[in-house]
Amino acid sequence: MPLSDTEKLAAIDIGSNSIHLAIAERHGDQLRRIASMSEKVQLAMGLDEYNHLSSAVIDRGIECLTRFAGRLGDVNNSRLRVVATNTLRRAANSQEFIVRANDILPVHIEIISGREEARLIYLGVSHTCPSHQQRFVVDIGGGSTELIIGKNLNPILTESTQMGVVGFTQQFFGDGNINALSFEKAIYVAQKEIIKYGSHYKKTGFEEAVGSSGTIKTIQQAIAGFGLGDEITLAGVEQLKSSLIACGHIDAIDMAGVKSHRKGIFPAGVAILLAIMRVFGIRLLRYCDGALREGVMYDMLSRMDFHDVRDDSVAMLIDRFGVDKKQAKRVAKTAGSLFNQVHKPLGLAIEGEYMLRRAALLHEVGLAIGHSSYHKHSSYLLRHADMAGFSRTDQEKLSWLVRYHRRAINGDDCDRIIKNGGVGLVYLALLLRLSVVANHGRFEISKHQLKLTVDDNHWHVTVKIDRPEHQACVIDIQDEAHWFAKWGICLTVSSV
Repeated sequence: MPLSDTEKLAAIDIGSNSIHLAIAERHGDQLRRIASMSEKVQLAMGLDEYNHLSSAVIDRGIECLTRFAGRLGDVNNSRLRVVATNTLRRAANSQEFIVRANDILPVHIEIISGREEARLIYLGVSHTCPSHQQRFVVDIGGGSTELIIGKNLNPILTESTQMGVVGFTQQFFGDGNINALSFEKAIYVAQKEIIKYGSHYKKTGFEEAVGSSGTIKTIQQAIAGFGLGDEITLAGVEQLKSSLIACGHIDAIDMAGVKSHRKGIFPAGVAILLAIMRVFGIRLLRYCDGALREGVMYDMLSRMDFHDVRDDSVAMLIDRFGVDKKQAKRVAKTAGSLFNQVHKPLGLAIEGEYMLRRAALLHEVGLAIGHSSYHKHSSYLLRHADMAGFSRTDQEKLSWLVRYHRRAINGDDCDRIIKNGGVGLVYLALLLRLSVVANHGRFEISKHQLKLTVDDNHWHVTVKIDRPEHQACVIDIQDEAHWFAKWGICLTVSSV
């Protein structure tokens, strides 16, 4: 439902270096931040060579989230999102952290892809520091660096690179020493990571460059401390590099704006920014105090005002893969009708209806690859496609739904879905399965022709026969009873 003025919303950003909390109030089309917290947890420091998070860093992160959860008392759960970025994308045991965190937080963690992170960062920057010029936005984080070109509120190019200040610190400044050789090595590796984007970004073009995040802010403050103004220039960053080398060691850093907890990762941040400015030909960069968490909140605001970018992503996939739109809409209409009939006895939240509808619209997307086992192709595409607005978690749930909308299923499949999305996802999968089989003939089924009642684990479908071909719908649903039983549901059907 829409967000009223002065109602609060909040975002928690579980980053590779810091975990942030922001709480804001709506004022018209803008959000006014009223509270924020940030703790340097450095999750990325806890990754070993096998991308396994250490118990100590998991504990540190959980302790931080426990403190943050205590600040959310007057924020409605539907107005809160918790997103996680590079480290939890990479960690082999991320589920260990997520399970513990989900027990503490009022909503579940969403792991977002690198490109979705870039899109949300751009959204935060474009709302916080509006401009009509085409701009290059850079955000240097603990585990990744996002590079975006966009205009107004619309991102044009989005990339997330595998370089961040925590990893670069470990690789090039791990012993605390700062020298010309380590700096040049760091700059070279960063340039090597981003050079593949250089020509495309330059060809697209931009009129101004903007930086967000704590690293950029610290660099801006340090340059200002040199008396070089409030903007980040290439010459100013080069001077920072020379000054850091002159310091010789992280402990000797004494610059305006470089707080004690930032000293350790500061040389890595300078090296990465220098590489970016050199590769993309940036001579001037402005700092913007808006980033991922602001973008998450503006994205929530857009969803609540009934413009959900996820629906745009669904429409783009439908067009891109030539989905039969009439059939997709038929299945989606049936799915919505069945959901509304049984969501209360099944305990399904309204968000489940949105997910079911999107799965219904996209269940045949895999036909573009091949008809045989197309449900598996659909599942793969939805799991791995770049879908703006969707977290990885939600894409996985969509993938599970379309994977089991046809053909054989067994008890192990049910257990797998419960593990990844709970029993509610099982019910949604069965509702989608019913919706697809009811529209097997690819002719119109009105919402009044199918009635579904649920009594514990007994589901009964009543089909109203208006035309001879509707009798086939009864037979098709009867054939599903065998498969529903594999998931512990007794399915029966009758006709009137």
